[in-house]
Amino acid sequence: MTDTLRVNDAGTTAPVASLGAQDKGGRMGRNRSTGRPVRSVIKHLILIVASIIMVYPLLWMLSSSFKPVNEIFTSTSLIPRTLKLSNYVRGWSAIPGFTFARFFINSVTITVGAILGNLISCSMAAYAFARLKFRGRGIFFSIMLMTLMLPYHVTVVPQYIMFSKLHFVNTFVPLVLPKFLATDAFFVFLMVQFIRGLPRELDEAARIDGCGHFRIFVNIILPLMVPALATTTIFTFIWTWNDFFQSLIYLTQPANFTVPLALNSFLDTTSGSDWGSMFAMSVLSLVPVFVAFLLGQRFLVRGIATTGIK
Repeated sequence: MTDTLRVNDAGTTAPVASLGAQDKGGRMGRNRSTGRPVRSVIKHLILIVASIIMVYPLLWMLSSSFKPVNEIFTSTSLIPRTLKLSNYVRGWSAIPGFTFARFFINSVTITVGAILGNLISCSMAAYAFARLKFRGRGIFFSIMLMTLMLPYHVTVVPQYIMFSKLHFVNTFVPLVLPKFLATDAFFVFLMVQFIRGLPRELDEAARIDGCGHFRIFVNIILPLMVPALATTTIFTFIWTWNDFFQSLIYLTQPANFTVPLALNSFLDTTSGSDWGSMFAMSVLSLVPVFVAFLLGQRFLVRGIATTGIK
């Protein structure tokens, strides 16, 4: 391997890399370029397999909602032998005296109340922690964050006793009223982080124009908090819609059942369970969750990304 000389523009000569070194560098570049597609293909295959594993139970439930009961657990195929809608018809009115529309209305009522409560109370509490200066603000904020580590089961007994003495058991009040008291510390923290990212010059400019804290909060802060508010709305909707434990504790009459409680009514430990009808109504109960997530996915990602939560 010998180096060659090349005449540059100035008329002088300069050494050029040897042909062997050029060949070696070229082979290394080709090896790297051919290795990247292989790694990309392997990565995508792993992701596809993992996605199929995660989606399969959902597809199996959707397929089982169209199968007769004797075929649900005897066939693993996702394609029903005979496509029937009898499970949906039977499941819609399976609970005596009520149709499933009643339970959807109950769930919508509780969910809308919980969303409004969290949006109003958590945003106001977040503005107080992020913008107002008062004695003990840091201590109160720390105590609020500590409640995130407190399991709900620790407080369920005293809460039930309190609501029982107020005669609120078997009503929607215990499921909605706490939301208006800023009890969800996660959403307060999320909004505090978002408000802290907003420039204080906006508040000062509004204060020069004669605005008080209420007008600053309503006219300046709230319009800029749309991503955080949308994130709160989506999470509250999903958590409240799928909540089973609290509904099981406070709602005892079928007329007040939510969708999760109504689905639980299809299970019977003493006799045969109507699996087909339960799967059919489960599919219907998932539709609002999918719609809410698909419509708000853009705001959800933006809200989390702009609040500093990793």
